[in-house]
Amino acid sequence: MTALVRGDGDPVTVFAHGYGGTAADSRPFGSGVAGTKVFYTALAHDGVAAPDFGYPALAAQLRGIANEHGADQAFGASMGAGALCRLLADTPDRFTRAVFFLPALLDRPRAVTAAARLDRLGALSDAGDVSGVIDLLLSELPDEVRDSATARAYAARHAETICQPSMRSVPERLTTTGVIESVADLSTVTASCLVIGCRGDAAHPADIAEQLADGLPDARLRIFDDPGVVWNQRQALRALIGDFLS
Repeated sequence: MTALVRGDGDPVTVFAHGYGGTAADSRPFGSGVAGTKVFYTALAHDGVAAPDFGYPALAAQLRGIANEHGADQAFGASMGAGALCRLLADTPDRFTRAVFFLPALLDRPRAVTAAARLDRLGALSDAGDVSGVIDLLLSELPDEVRDSATARAYAARHAETICQPSMRSVPERLTTTGVIESVADLSTVTASCLVIGCRGDAAHPADIAEQLADGLPDARLRIFDDPGVVWNQRQALRALIGDFLS
């Protein structure tokens, strides 16, 4: 499996991105992390069809990358947090430290609002409507950054990924099932974990982060009040993640 590796030495941390992202979208989260950092692009997001796409397959890919590079730590954002959660439910002692950023669901399908968003993105993807995806993604960003060049580049990059033919069944598979059978499946996880959520984000409800932290034997929880945390709290996120994983 191809991955982008930066840094050297221990610890070795693998980074799993969210829906519509690529390896490049994980790199900012690792900017404050010491040691070796391994970034990869998830199934289907690389343009290659993935008929078995779903959280079991995402977890298997994450495990394969981690094993290949000897990673002892992991970071997962949104969809990537789901992959990490599923991996630890299956192999509770795989990592020593793990960060879950904006987990979206656990043992139930997504809430109606979050599912509707993915359904809309799926419809736009099926139609190859790149402009429509860009407009939708930009509409979700904080007002103060929406018209910036950085925001437009972010939306264009994600829209290009989302509108690939390989992505056309992905939203449905991310909405119709949970990540794990039960939160109790996490009761034997040995990793020290950090769970990060935020209030006001319908796609990543804060109560999911709270439930995940409650279900993990050794977990710290940080809930931000700003739903635009990726855009407005970058320095705080960098310090939080870097201090925990370094």
